[in-house]
Amino acid sequence: MSRSWERKVQKNQSQINKQRKKHGQAPLMAAKSGGVKLDTFKGRSYLMPAFLLLFILFYVIVTVTSDTYKQTGNMFWLTVACYVILALLFTLRRPYLSVGSDFIRSRRFTGDRSIYVNNIKAISSQKGYIVVEQHKGGNWVFSRVMNRFPTDQMAERLRTFSAQHGISFTEK
Repeated sequence: MSRSWERKVQKNQSQINKQRKKHGQAPLMAAKSGGVKLDTFKGRSYLMPAFLLLFILFYVIVTVTSDTYKQTGNMFWLTVACYVILALLFTLRRPYLSVGSDFIRSRRFTGDRSIYVNNIKAISSQKGYIVVEQHKGGNWVFSRVMNRFPTDQMAERLRTFSAQHGISFTEK
């Protein structure tokens, strides 16, 4: 089945589900789930929140010990609160890698992105790191040190994914 046909079916099914929801009926089976199994591996981001908290601590110490502290108003504390909230946001938004039937999806800095099989050049694995090389665009690096990914389990799943689609998989 072509992708455009699948998109049309998903679009029509989502419209029908919206109508059924308005009438209080149960939604039809979602077209997105349609038997597609996703293996998701979640990490934990701790370096960026730690950096932000250290930065705001430095900012508070420098500002409070200066002579101009008395002139700072509520905007100073609002800025501190915003940085703390941003650090909390980075902590709660966990990075992940999802492996589907013909794509790999991950949360990048700008949002969720997918790489389809025809754009994957190679996948390499070494202790603590997974690198997905693309034909166009930068490489995706998943690190055990940076984001606490379970790289051993990811390597096993990506090995079977690459064998399925004829993508070169190297282990160093």
